[in-house]
Amino acid sequence: MKNAPFLNLVLAVVLVIAVGWLLVAGRQIILPIVTAVISVYVMMSASDMLARLPVLNRAPPILLRALVLLAFAVALLAFAVVVAGTVRDIGAALPAYQQNIETMVQAVAQRFDLESQTLWEEIRAVTLDQIDMQQLLLAALGGFTSVGITVFLVVIYAGFLIAERGAFPAKISAALTDTESASKTLRVITDINEQISQYLAVKTLINLILGLISFAILWLLDVDFALFWAITIALLNYIPYVGSYLGVAFPVILSLGQFASLQTTLILLAMLVAAQTWVGNVLEPRWIGRQLNMSPFVVLVALSVWGALWGIPGAILAIPMTSILIIVTSNFESTHFIAVLLSERGEKAPPDPSPRDVG
Repeated sequence: MKNAPFLNLVLAVVLVIAVGWLLVAGRQIILPIVTAVISVYVMMSASDMLARLPVLNRAPPILLRALVLLAFAVALLAFAVVVAGTVRDIGAALPAYQQNIETMVQAVAQRFDLESQTLWEEIRAVTLDQIDMQQLLLAALGGFTSVGITVFLVVIYAGFLIAERGAFPAKISAALTDTESASKTLRVITDINEQISQYLAVKTLINLILGLISFAILWLLDVDFALFWAITIALLNYIPYVGSYLGVAFPVILSLGQFASLQTTLILLAMLVAAQTWVGNVLEPRWIGRQLNMSPFVVLVALSVWGALWGIPGAILAIPMTSILIIVTSNFESTHFIAVLLSERGEKAPPDPSPRDVG
């Protein structure tokens, strides 16, 4: 058939369009499911770590998983409460922040006699006079404003996934009548799950440490909404290259409006960037073993696509989902080339953290 390649191309384009439409139209359904799946990987790794502790190693695995699920639910509930209250408070405080910035700029203009300069008026007309901080920041944080129902669904889905995890091997054995094929499939799935769990668990622990350090810095300098900004920095640290520094930009910019002091803002910036640098260049390479083996171009494409589809939650989940894709495809000979193409150094797998690397 002469037209077979063209037909396959058309069908591929149609499939991509259909999947894209489904992801956008089904966001309210698919996003909690994806978040729950990724969360379960982290929770299972956490329960395994608890099982190695002196006292808890005698507890039944189901009890440890229940405790981890309960802690996860409490953490998500606290996150939803903090976000719901803080975004509203930030919106109320922004007009005062903007007024402080305008006052500070006016003082600088008077000090250097810039008000009499025509160029200064033109620059101000196209910059400060056009900026509405309240509108810009609320638009940027819009992805955090509708977390209530998502949090509830994530907890419910995660609970059922953990409950059904034990029955999965039996399902594989029943689905594959050949004992050897079933055993091989289970072995591959177990390896994939371990790699994904270890990577996501260590990355989550690193982000938690970064969030705690950032909170200490923000609290020490008496920055408003310190807890919310620390959570934002920790979440955005899932996004390599730009995520963590984007998280730093929010509190730094608003600190200028809060304190109306360039010196305080620069101190805050230096301390937060120092924390990011230590985590990114010292802690993360030591614990994960090496930097994320993912092409920077693939990272940018993943951020663009998932950010456009699901907003801030999509951008946060983009790299974990792409990492899972690399790990899965690297474990099968027929899809090994996909993992190589997505990687930065032409190697088959992303970071492979192990318990000996942590600590």
